[in-house]
Amino acid sequence: MKDLGALCRLLGDEARLRLLRVLTLERLNVKELTAVLGLAQSGVSRHLGMLKDAGLVEESREGGFVYYAAAPVDGHALRADVWMVLRNRFAAAPDDPAVRADQARLTEVLRLRKENFETHGADARQWVPGRSWAAWSRALGHLLPSLVVADLGCGEGYLSLEAARWARQVIAVDRSADVLKRGRALAKRRRIENVTWKLGELERVPLEAGTVDVALLSQALHHAVRPAKALAEAARILKPSGRLLILDLRTHDQAWVKTRLGDRWLGFDDEELRRLMADAGFEAIRLDVGARLKGDPFTVLLASGRKGRRGSETDGESGE
Repeated sequence: MKDLGALCRLLGDEARLRLLRVLTLERLNVKELTAVLGLAQSGVSRHLGMLKDAGLVEESREGGFVYYAAAPVDGHALRADVWMVLRNRFAAAPDDPAVRADQARLTEVLRLRKENFETHGADARQWVPGRSWAAWSRALGHLLPSLVVADLGCGEGYLSLEAARWARQVIAVDRSADVLKRGRALAKRRRIENVTWKLGELERVPLEAGTVDVALLSQALHHAVRPAKALAEAARILKPSGRLLILDLRTHDQAWVKTRLGDRWLGFDDEELRRLMADAGFEAIRLDVGARLKGDPFTVLLASGRKGRRGSETDGESGE
């Protein structure tokens, strides 16, 4: 009875139940669990320690990482009964909002793990010395002319710094002074000097009209209060025949991203995005699927367009 009481108290915490559910599906490290559960790393480590002491979780080491998984029962009757109840309840809750959110983040974590070269050694099909998506993106930059690029909604500037490898100049714009500060610090550490950091909104970009060759909106448009206005601003700052490149999400039903990530829109329908771009004055619009995995609620859309004559009608207006 004492052991049962201790287990019941242990399992009376939602975070620990979510952690156990995820670990029945996949072996994960603390960093990955932090991303899936949206909890502080210290909290995840504390919960793992308690579950490990109770014999519900086991750890193993591989390639410098410590991984955690649901522990085998090994003939322990009480733990076997507990796991039977837990697995039945986990299987009965696929539509629970917390479960759906955790599942979506788990899918993303596993996608990133698969694309991470450090973990490819375990899969002989993936292990090719020198294979790197980052290297390929930089190689493609060699084919581009010297351009002025505006990264709108740049966040901490990872894409800005990659673009700076091939662009003549990058102007990184974001509404958060804190993330711009981190972007500047990262650029300094990497000794990248052709990036200018500007505080501004997507709907009021602090750049003169007709001054950039390429405008980037990478996972930024769904944060805009008015996406149509954000696209009109992108058209305004572009030179005649300048190009817009968008990476964003196709319409989805993961409402948790609004509270957790601050998304204002749950993605965009293909035709809706095409219409918004056309209304902003873009021509030669092209839409493709950038990334999609089976079971992943998120599909990445790629969209590009050329500034047409209609996009030049507001060039006299300044976002400064």
